[in-house]
Amino acid sequence: MEKKIIFWVVSLSLVAVALAVLLPGGRTVDKHPRLPWDITISTDNKIEVFDLTLNLSRLTDAREVFQVQGKINMFIAKSGNPALEAYFERVFLSGLRADFILVLKADEDLLQKLYDRGSRISRTSDTIHKVELSSEDQLLAANLPIELINYIPAANLDESLILSRFGKPSEKITETETGVTHWIYPEKGLSIGVNPEGKELIQYMPLDRIKPYYDSISINNADYEN
Repeated sequence: MEKKIIFWVVSLSLVAVALAVLLPGGRTVDKHPRLPWDITISTDNKIEVFDLTLNLSRLTDAREVFQVQGKINMFIAKSGNPALEAYFERVFLSGLRADFILVLKADEDLLQKLYDRGSRISRTSDTIHKVELSSEDQLLAANLPIELINYIPAANLDESLILSRFGKPSEKITETETGVTHWIYPEKGLSIGVNPEGKELIQYMPLDRIKPYYDSISINNADYEN
């Protein structure tokens, strides 16, 4: 009887250990972690994060990393240029769940052609229209390079956690209208939007895009205050 009890205790212990090394949803520990704060800057100033290099890796590479296909759409705002985006929902990487929005790089001529061949146009808001790409253009877009990565973590991030993982930002800009505070890391091509009322948004962009980005935030904020 004692031997049987010992056997079951050992078996349960092994099960507990096995469960301890599993991530949510039964996913095993990632042997090659892809974490949002692991940002690499190459000698030619290219940004690499999640095993994806901005302006070099393509949407097909992201699909391989995320293990899901995502959904591609074009968005057109009344103010600003069209944007071609791929949306990935509920992606698990290294035990962390997040949504990804990848902005694909395409010149104006290609964007216009994609718009003209779009299968359906719908309105997502008063200022933004969504264009669904044709099946042929879906294949074309899959081979476009990734210009920007938007990472929306499932868990809310407090300031102490952001500081411990990403370090101290060079600048903080708070939007008067929304209350969102943008933590700017110019040397990393990184911006973290800390939202007191909702999800945080972590954005990765080429180094030459980060200054125009936070300059535009400052200008828009000043316009609102005036």
